[in-house]
Amino acid sequence: MREFKVQRSIGATPERVWKTLTDARKLGSGAFGITRIEGEIVKGGKLKLWSSASPGRAFPLTVVEMDPNRSMVWKGGMPLGLFTGTRTFTLTPNGAGTQFQMREVYDGPMTELIWKSMPDLNPSFEQFATALASSAEA
Repeated sequence: MREFKVQRSIGATPERVWKTLTDARKLGSGAFGITRIEGEIVKGGKLKLWSSASPGRAFPLTVVEMDPNRSMVWKGGMPLGLFTGTRTFTLTPNGAGTQFQMREVYDGPMTELIWKSMPDLNPSFEQFATALASSAEA
């Protein structure tokens, strides 16, 4: 198992952060490191996401869990579970604000092989958290 993770304190309520986090149009603006996103961010929704970290490649994802104002999980990968990426967004009330965490875990028999060719997503995760905070706090 391999992972990337980012945490950020955001000076906005979980409801405001959630509103931004579930707005596909806003997420696909480029500011979040996502250059394009197709589909609705709803439980069971099918998404297609293009990231600046891997230009020219679309990632098919499914919104597998959604607990409004608290958490959401996106999942994608290869057939038969050979390689799976699971991105979890967590919002925790923190005084008048929100503690945001985004964690992506990679699992499956091909993880080590694929991991070697993956770009470092830490800068992309930091960009996402910064853009989320800026948008929710505006």
